[in-house]
Amino acid sequence: MRPTSASWLLAALMLAVLCAPAQAALTLCNRTSYILYAATSAIQSPRSDAQGWTRIAPGDCQLARKEPLTAETYLVHARSSLAHSGPARAWGGSYPVCVKDGNFSSRQGVTQPYCTAEDTFALPFAPLDNRGRSVWTMNFDEQPALGSLSAAQLAGVKRLLADNGYKVGGINGQPDRATGAALTDFRNRMHFAPNAGNVELFEALEREARKNNAPAGYTVCNESGDTLLVALAQEAGGKSVSRGWWTVPRGACAKTITTPLADDAVWLLAQKKSGGTLVGGPQRFCTAAAAFEIAGAGNCSARHFTEAGFARTDTRDKQGFVAHIGAAGLKH
Repeated sequence: MRPTSASWLLAALMLAVLCAPAQAALTLCNRTSYILYAATSAIQSPRSDAQGWTRIAPGDCQLARKEPLTAETYLVHARSSLAHSGPARAWGGSYPVCVKDGNFSSRQGVTQPYCTAEDTFALPFAPLDNRGRSVWTMNFDEQPALGSLSAAQLAGVKRLLADNGYKVGGINGQPDRATGAALTDFRNRMHFAPNAGNVELFEALEREARKNNAPAGYTVCNESGDTLLVALAQEAGGKSVSRGWWTVPRGACAKTITTPLADDAVWLLAQKKSGGTLVGGPQRFCTAAAAFEIAGAGNCSARHFTEAGFARTDTRDKQGFVAHIGAAGLKH
């Protein structure tokens, strides 16, 4: 009998688990239905060493740290991919650690009260109980628990298919006909090679879902190939305010507004860090050379600010918006 899409998925997972690296010092396993991006921090007083982001597909395990776990304390944080519809999910605790939106490796003082490095911000990490062992594997779980990597993988496929607009069964580890039909249709639409496996499947599901889903707030994704400096402007009640700068590395996304949107438009300015404006427009607002928040759009030079043109992005009736910036500017 020909194997179903679900049984093919589970068989591929078994092979992936058997091939997992044996020498990993800290391995993170994803037993949730979300694609996760994880960061870790090693504390050895008076300094801590943080690094991220490790992408972990549902049902997969990834090496997060190669070195033996000999530091005093380890911390971990994970957040769900922007590809998922609905509110963002996070796995963490109460220990603030400075991170960046793009891949990073940074050091800071253990007692440092706030983030001082450019384009860093704090996220709450949770302590990792590795029981003093130099090699450890940790699982991320959700509630209700999926219980196994194979169940998480199938649930993850279901969630991402739903994020792509398909009708599937419940988000769980049980196969069903609707999911099988949706998976077959997606694979045909993507023109996968006959030997394409889970890596290609999850990458395509995430990529396509990110085109359609906008998490609450305003997110800027840099697909230009250059590091970008980003500023925003908003108008409400006849008053305007402009803010900047967010540094968005190539291939990364930055959450510039974290609350649901309530305005008809947000204006966007993006400049290459190496020089030159990539996204701009006719609407003029004030900017400054360093980080800024400026009320009002008039008399910029008289107030010792610089005037710049911003591009309008339509956010009418939208709680979330993702601005994709490519090599030619803002993608529509």
